[in-house]
Amino acid sequence: MRHPTRAVKAGGLLIGGGFPISVQTMWKEPLRSDTLAAAAKGLRDLERAGCDLVRFAVPDLATAEFLGRLAAESPLPLAADIHFDHSLALRCLDFAVAKIRINPGNIGQEWKVKEVVARTRDRGACLRIGVNAASLPHDLENNHDVPVSMLKAAEREMELLARLDFHDVVFSLKSSDVQETVEANRLFAARYDYPLHIGVTEAGPLIPGIVKSTLGIGVLLKEGIGDTIRVSLSASSLEEVIVGQQILRAVQLRSAGVEIISCPRCGRSAFDVQSFVEQVSDFIQGIKKPLTIAVMGCVVNGPGEARKADIGITGAGKKAIIFKEGRPHRTVPFEDAAAAFREEVEKLL
Repeated sequence: MRHPTRAVKAGGLLIGGGFPISVQTMWKEPLRSDTLAAAAKGLRDLERAGCDLVRFAVPDLATAEFLGRLAAESPLPLAADIHFDHSLALRCLDFAVAKIRINPGNIGQEWKVKEVVARTRDRGACLRIGVNAASLPHDLENNHDVPVSMLKAAEREMELLARLDFHDVVFSLKSSDVQETVEANRLFAARYDYPLHIGVTEAGPLIPGIVKSTLGIGVLLKEGIGDTIRVSLSASSLEEVIVGQQILRAVQLRSAGVEIISCPRCGRSAFDVQSFVEQVSDFIQGIKKPLTIAVMGCVVNGPGEARKADIGITGAGKKAIIFKEGRPHRTVPFEDAAAAFREEVEKLL
């Protein structure tokens, strides 16, 4: 059962309040005049993959201007990530930016937060208070109980926002340490009903980052904690979204999209599972309908797994066998397997 939280609106996205848990990512490249077109295409690709919101770092005024231009055409709500200079948040709010993330450890004096809140309220946007274990306020950074320090940092901002009667706020309490992240979010969720953005920050390269993120995010989600997630990887934004989607599927909180059952391969393999999945991955990512696909390396497990899937494929000799509803449906040469499989999936859709 999910921890009850209030709903906060970020553009067309509702976070908390029992609405579906959303998947976020962060854009990886600087925004410049020569990268705007690529960013616009990237946003469309991320939406197609199931992303719900994209955050952009805004280190200077020029980036704020470019983000404003991008937000006017984006298919997804965009968030601005602001550190140190609150005037950058004010400029972003002149545009259709849906969400502003500020860090209480470095945004500065109270009057700066007040100005950001006033503009956010006027624009109908929302705030994210992002507490990070690595950038806590100075008087809290040497406390050995990091989760408690993170909670205190969040509470300070919460008190100020309450005095300003502003509640369109999402909180996040993140550490690169899985247990610190879990404990800080447990402490927060036990006391407050603000929606939580959860994730393990700076989780690392693809494989160790997936492990840490799955452990941290998965534990919290299973406890009913969390309203929106971001998987922080030293990898592409698209890979972050795919991993986030898979975490939600694994804890049975999202059913849309494709679940792939595939074998790890062995010396018995007659079908190159990895190569085949790579050939059809772009096509698969665009599928929103719930669909289970089995990709197996040989006929030992292939037919059995195919019975659990909507459609499956395996190899025998020099042929690929496509299964539907657990029964052989079509046999094609290996070189035609990807095209034939795509054709059969499209029939199902």
